[in-house]
Amino acid sequence: MLKSIKRLYEDAENICEKDPACRNVIEAIILYPGFHAIIFHRIAHFLYCKKLFFLARLISQIARHLTGIEIHPGAQIGKKLFIDHGMGIVIGETTTIGDNCTIYHNATLRRNWKR
Repeated sequence: MLKSIKRLYEDAENICEKDPACRNVIEAIILYPGFHAIIFHRIAHFLYCKKLFFLARLISQIARHLTGIEIHPGAQIGKKLFIDHGMGIVIGETTTIGDNCTIYHNATLRRNWKR
């Protein structure tokens, strides 16, 4: 639990480092929908890994309606992701995002795969 809180704080600090409009960490935590989407995704991803697929998808859909950012619970996201102006971002189930990435509005991320 403490590790998760520390990781979220690092995400908020990263927003302040990358966005000159961000004045402090509290502002990033309260006002940035990209940060909120990451919080929802971490919860949904945890549930997805526990095979609670419906609940995970429900949380991701609620996040989508609140933030305008759609992240599938199966997507793997590294540390310090910064979603700037996130409206219209879609991150698919097979997507893997590394550490220290920045994503801007109207982006769709997915990995091609065949069944």
